[in-house]
Amino acid sequence: MIIENKKIGFIGLGLIGGCVARCIKKASPSTEIIAYNNRYPDVKPGLKQALEDGVISRLEKSIEDGFGDCDIIFLCAPVRINVEYLAKLKNIIKPDCIITDVGSVKSNIHAAVTELGMEENFIGGHPMAGTEKTGYENSSVDILTGAFYLLTPTGKTPEFFIDTMKEIIDCCKCRAFVLEPGDHDMAAAAISHVPHVLSYALVNTVQDNDNEQQYMKQFAAGGFRDMTRIAASSPEMWQSIVLSNKDCIIEFMNSYIGQLEAFKKMLDEDDEKAIYDFFKKSKEYRDTF
Repeated sequence: MIIENKKIGFIGLGLIGGCVARCIKKASPSTEIIAYNNRYPDVKPGLKQALEDGVISRLEKSIEDGFGDCDIIFLCAPVRINVEYLAKLKNIIKPDCIITDVGSVKSNIHAAVTELGMEENFIGGHPMAGTEKTGYENSSVDILTGAFYLLTPTGKTPEFFIDTMKEIIDCCKCRAFVLEPGDHDMAAAAISHVPHVLSYALVNTVQDNDNEQQYMKQFAAGGFRDMTRIAASSPEMWQSIVLSNKDCIIEFMNSYIGQLEAFKKMLDEDDEKAIYDFFKKSKEYRDTF
């Protein structure tokens, strides 16, 4: 394996970073994995567990001291914070070090990579999986199984870097797919970011309109729970995501609002056929997933 006896660093080791690290360690026990503890000496419980699990060999209190000899570095912090770490890594990494990330927004980090002249070291990554839970303690080798793992190389990313990432993706039992950053961000807005916004908005709307007896909350059943499960996700993480991908999110939200306005008009006009066709079209497409 390409990654055998390599040194891999994780900056941020939450749910997704934890899943990737677990998968790498399971597939290649000789790979050394370290993590950055940005709250040193107050070690987070999840990082303590990662040490106890043997997934990471040690914690580093300094990026400058601990990450200079890494072969691969995963940026697993919130998307806007990942960008900030690039400048810290630029002057300490080895010439052939691979820097990748697991964030769900790509255009912003690619812009920063280009500005810093780090295109030959970077390849964007996004495992399309997760849960509403956070933290390494909720990670497992199973969460990523079968998921798409999207890769967004730069124009200067060496082919060997892509091959290395595909080997890691195989370790995660994911399916690799290469695409452009802009295409990634529009797709992510449509199938992930806007659904999260809608989920949060629905919860807020129910809360704002519930009565003193909280009948809406009390009677909420499967449909509501299914649609709003992701509203239990980290507010900090989603604040960072939506601000980093706001143009794509606004574009898709405008399209979605148009759908709602059209449906409202159907109801106002008691247009039975239009309402039926609206539901039928959606069902037929959803059944193809």
